[in-house]
Amino acid sequence: MNEPEHPGPDLARFRSYLHLLARLQLGDRPGLDPSDLVQQTLLEAHRERTDCRARTDAERAAWLRRMLANNLADALRARTRAKRDIAREVSIDAALGESSAQIGLWVAAPGPSPSQEADKHEQAVRLATALAGLPEAEREALVLQHWHGLTVAQIGERLGRTPAAIGGLLKRGLKRLRERMTDPTTES
Repeated sequence: MNEPEHPGPDLARFRSYLHLLARLQLGDRPGLDPSDLVQQTLLEAHRERTDCRARTDAERAAWLRRMLANNLADALRARTRAKRDIAREVSIDAALGESSAQIGLWVAAPGPSPSQEADKHEQAVRLATALAGLPEAEREALVLQHWHGLTVAQIGERLGRTPAAIGGLLKRGLKRLRERMTDPTTES
């Protein structure tokens, strides 16, 4: 039997990637759950899979990011209709693109960066999947330091741990993350 040419069955592999992007964009906003937004995005993608022209994983990731951006914008609009301030509006699509680029920087090793955009997107998806497989405390510490740029002391305050404990979480988390990224058999 021939495989379908639409992205249907393999959309689930983007779940961790989309969840990380949504979580990074939502931050600490109460009442908005990244998992709900990702589920809604994957459901819409499944419904629209026959209309999708994406043939590569990089194209599928971009297609899904646009859907997620629309869902994020709708959710934020619904929560803040009465408090709208045009001066503070930021393009969710642009912010997600920046988040995706930031995730790509995490996987950059010393030396030349990947030459093709598709490679960067594939690495970003792999990173998000590997990150999702880490223990929660290690994952939180890594995201707070490498995405939000918090210091070890600030992370310790936020997570209620000593700087020494945060240092250990970061060290173990990075080690496990590197192992998961280099071992193709490690899946979440």
